[in-house]
Amino acid sequence: MKYLFILGRNVELSKAEVFSYFEREENKILNYQIDKNGLLLDLERPIQEIVNFFGGVLYIGKVILEGEKNEIQKKLDKTVLYSGTSNKLNYAVWNFSENYEFVLNYLKKRFKYERLKTTFKNMTGKINLQEGEDFDIPSSKLLDEEFFVFDYKNKILFGRIVEDYDYKNVEKRDMEKPIRRESLAISPRISKILINLSKVKNGETLLDPFCGIGALLSEALLQEIKVIGIDKNKNTISGAQENFKWFGFAKENYELLNEDSTEVKISSAMGIVTEPDFGDVLKKIPQKSEALKTLKKFEDLMIKVIKNFKSDISGRIVFTSPYIRIGKKRVKCDIEKILNETGYQLLNEIPEFRENQVVGRMIYVLEK
Repeated sequence: MKYLFILGRNVELSKAEVFSYFEREENKILNYQIDKNGLLLDLERPIQEIVNFFGGVLYIGKVILEGEKNEIQKKLDKTVLYSGTSNKLNYAVWNFSENYEFVLNYLKKRFKYERLKTTFKNMTGKINLQEGEDFDIPSSKLLDEEFFVFDYKNKILFGRIVEDYDYKNVEKRDMEKPIRRESLAISPRISKILINLSKVKNGETLLDPFCGIGALLSEALLQEIKVIGIDKNKNTISGAQENFKWFGFAKENYELLNEDSTEVKISSAMGIVTEPDFGDVLKKIPQKSEALKTLKKFEDLMIKVIKNFKSDISGRIVFTSPYIRIGKKRVKCDIEKILNETGYQLLNEIPEFRENQVVGRMIYVLEK
């Protein structure tokens, strides 16, 4: 089965997340192709209602038909494109094809022949990619249908968007939880991405050694992953407990410890997923010496924590680290130092930042 994943602003990170998710689910990717922010996957098994498990996926589309240019019109003629009860149709078409105009003209003629009162919505909305490019998205939310066209192995693929990310609900529950730390808490989007990169499955246990008020752990618990959260700050542990109570999470699925993660002992866990303390919040670009001092402190902390839990963790370690702007460049932690000291191997290193952000993230995925 072929599906289109329309990725978010950090295409490299979103792609890594999607690939890790399907590895975890043991749903083999038979083939793939990427065009701009469109990732076409040929999957071993069909999927349904999964978009909200991701942090870096905006929409999922399903391929309805495929063929060469001289075949596609006949196949479209035999396909029901709109089955709504109203004769009014607002639609948009995502463009990942050199044959976009050909398919769009067909749709306009087809809907006119079917006597539908249609309004075609151009992709006038914009999202800025981390790499600096823009990509187009629908500006209107009042769409009855979203189609897409994608060129794949000398064929035209045509399909429709079947799932879109529920921003409103995710934002609502994040804003309404009783304890929040706006400047420090990790977002649901990044939390989901890190969890998927870890490949920890539902029913398994995830450890966050710097859990704060439990923002990341909440996303794991919503996926039926068991969690252990540790934090030195007693108030943040109390905040996590209050948030978990508000969510209604079963107590047997989580353990919260007010301890030091460089020393505390735990029962086993499948993986570590965490955003450690990045140090003082920097609002101005620091001197290089100050940035390097912050990074060294971070490296030493992570080495102690990884060593402390190494015998208890059987799977991956996924963590973020400061990616600090100095002038026109950025500096990152010495990952080789962390690897050499802990005996782990580097699987992935992906930057996540916005252009004017002083401290961005470098995301690391490690394995024994």
